[in-house]
Amino acid sequence: MNFIKIISIIILISIISCKTTQKPNIIIFLVDDMGWQDTSVPFWKEKTNFNRIYKTPNMERLASEGMKFTQAYATPVCTPTRVSLISGMNAARHRVTNWTLRRNISMVKDPVGLQIPMWNMNGAQPIDSIENSIHITPLPHILKNNNYKTIHVGKAHFGALTTPGANPLNLGFEVNIAGHAAGAPGSYYGLKKFQNKRRNEKIWDVPGLEKYHGKDIFLSEALTNEAILEIDKSIDDKKPFFLYMAHYAVHTPIQGDSRFEQNYLNKELDSIEAKYASMIEGMDKSLGDLMNHLNKKGISDNTIILFMSDNGGLSAHARGGEKHTHNKPLKSGKGSLYEGGIREPMIVKWPGKTKKASTTNKPVIIEDFFSTVLEMAQINDYKTVQNVDGISFTSLLKGEIEIPNNRSFFWHYPNNWGGNGPGIAAGSVIRKGDWKLIYYHLNSNFELFNINKDIGEFKNLVSSERDKLKELSKELGNYLRKVNAQMPVQTSTNTLVPWPDDKKILNVY
Repeated sequence: MNFIKIISIIILISIISCKTTQKPNIIIFLVDDMGWQDTSVPFWKEKTNFNRIYKTPNMERLASEGMKFTQAYATPVCTPTRVSLISGMNAARHRVTNWTLRRNISMVKDPVGLQIPMWNMNGAQPIDSIENSIHITPLPHILKNNNYKTIHVGKAHFGALTTPGANPLNLGFEVNIAGHAAGAPGSYYGLKKFQNKRRNEKIWDVPGLEKYHGKDIFLSEALTNEAILEIDKSIDDKKPFFLYMAHYAVHTPIQGDSRFEQNYLNKELDSIEAKYASMIEGMDKSLGDLMNHLNKKGISDNTIILFMSDNGGLSAHARGGEKHTHNKPLKSGKGSLYEGGIREPMIVKWPGKTKKASTTNKPVIIEDFFSTVLEMAQINDYKTVQNVDGISFTSLLKGEIEIPNNRSFFWHYPNNWGGNGPGIAAGSVIRKGDWKLIYYHLNSNFELFNINKDIGEFKNLVSSERDKLKELSKELGNYLRKVNAQMPVQTSTNTLVPWPDDKKILNVY
């Protein structure tokens, strides 16, 4: 009897040990161009009328089961964010500072008065022989080497055409569904084969979804179906999975999801806003379908979900004056260094770790995902060819709050996105505590805001807060030099834009 008891105890200990060391599944659910207010989940101190427009019950559900981040940051445009996510690098360091597509071609003209530097327009690469690119050890590569099944579904936009980085399979993903060099779909409609026939080139055609061609299905739903199939394969293989669920939605073209569009027309939204709202709800249904499937398969308690957007919403201040999203009280939108361009909706569910229905006001930034995901995956022994700037926010998720209170955040955008409106210009930024300093490259001008008191960035405090201007400009200049950031050339003088702490500039203030 004693022998049997001993064996039983050994087996029990073995089972408990197995459960405690079991690697979690990890899903990064990345939305494209989704603004801070494009959801029924409020990320501000109060619910706004914009929050009441949209129906996102599954985001609400995720927030009720995890932690909501009210100050989560990305970059002003898509490719820099995606490269920062898989490399852990700040954009100033990796130099993929604008969106990519064609090899060795900057897709946007230089802004008037500036000559843009030769940035890494070929994106992120797994090798060091590709010109105008950043050589990295990608996040999925590390996960794959540690027995994770790595799955890419949706928009890639990591590297330019004809480069290795254009194909997610070269960046550590075992599976790639619909990811390639382009950052937008030709169409969201299966009936149109996810193509735009009016264009003479196939560069925007979404690849790998031929089985849905000719079918009445929206792209977001097709991608979700494929993700679920891959989850099931991972379960069958008895391997933990890393799913990078990167929706093309809600990027242009703005095309209505027929499952939801009429509901918004009934609310008397104009046709464009109704289409946009239906795309938001379709994205949210994708989130819900995934969460339901995790529950159905009994793996929800061992699956982490990180929800994020890649840049601010395409507001009325952006190109063409298109009006289909609202970022207020934040100023401006995609392409801008104001909060509307870089502050994102973010929610994390880590079962057993995050307190349900919790909220944090602690700032985090997109490069933090790299270190955070690896720590979540219990991977500590790894090497990268790149310097990693991001820090893990797992302690924040656990309620330990060990992230420094006065941490500095940096943005560097020596480019032109192609839009217009407030803050859409080449510049560099530092955010430290409540203070945010924007340095515009064209005229070496500054804007200084207290974000806590002035979230809309209306009151420029440069004149009244000269000491803070000097303090932050010095730290920003030191950081940009430290990471060897690129500066444009001012065409009027044919000289490099001065560093923000240049004494000649500061003496003006």
